[in-house]
Amino acid sequence: MPLTTTRALVDRAAARGEAVVAFNVITLEHVEAVLDGVRDTGRPVILQMSENAVAYHGGRPEPLAAAAARCAEQSEVEAALHLDHVTDEGLLHRAADAGFSSAMFDAARLPYAANVQATRRAADWAHRNGLWLEAELGEVGGKDGRPPLDAHAPGARTDPAEAVRYVAETGVDALAVAVGSSHAMTSRDAVLDHGLLAGLRAALEVPLVLHGSSGVPDGELGRAIRAGIAKVNIGTALNVALTAAVRDHLDRHPDGVDPRRYLDAGRTAMAAAAARLAQAVAQATQVFPAPAATA
Repeated sequence: MPLTTTRALVDRAAARGEAVVAFNVITLEHVEAVLDGVRDTGRPVILQMSENAVAYHGGRPEPLAAAAARCAEQSEVEAALHLDHVTDEGLLHRAADAGFSSAMFDAARLPYAANVQATRRAADWAHRNGLWLEAELGEVGGKDGRPPLDAHAPGARTDPAEAVRYVAETGVDALAVAVGSSHAMTSRDAVLDHGLLAGLRAALEVPLVLHGSSGVPDGELGRAIRAGIAKVNIGTALNVALTAAVRDHLDRHPDGVDPRRYLDAGRTAMAAAAARLAQAVAQATQVFPAPAATA
């Protein structure tokens, strides 16, 4: 199926009171697993490559992006390509030529004024070049090996009033909000601040994004989607599945040296994880429909 755009998928999900799932991919096996896993849900998917994944591939986003695009085009899944957690403006400026329809520019750790200045510049460039731009206010935490921020630490949560000003000053198309999730969680026990999320949804007109969703249990995730999250980012859950399957295969085959054997086991495990998580996102609004709009 031809690639679509992140804007189209997120806008459609937001209009329906749903969410589109976005999986971070690092290898070709990740890409194949995600497309295989979500196929039977009948739902679209966003394939995301982070700046860290680009660094892993020698600073070159183009090869994996091209492979992901070709895999998506040969699948039955409606998919878009997104460049995630970009801090390097030089990398951002390569996004369009590499085939991405969108990017997330991450200046969340900068002081507010510097964050606004950098993100405004990124949004202006993105819009001139046809890209949809996501940004973050507050700090989700847990990136690059750092521990999650304490829930009460300054900047750990997104303030609704500041978020309204931030969106107006930067012109971003979507906002990743810090409401209690954290990147790189290997357990699914995050508790979200649903009151804060409701306040953010009421205050903002742009779609809201939840990062660190691997650590959010299904019930919490469903409540967040019904409260207005339109894009759900998942990465670590795939890596947990991959690593466990590879370890198990090598434990059972200690003399094995053919990487196709253990990578196949890992890819199969990631596909199962992607299928389960995509179904959980899809069912959040199917089982508990969003309230009908009132005149």
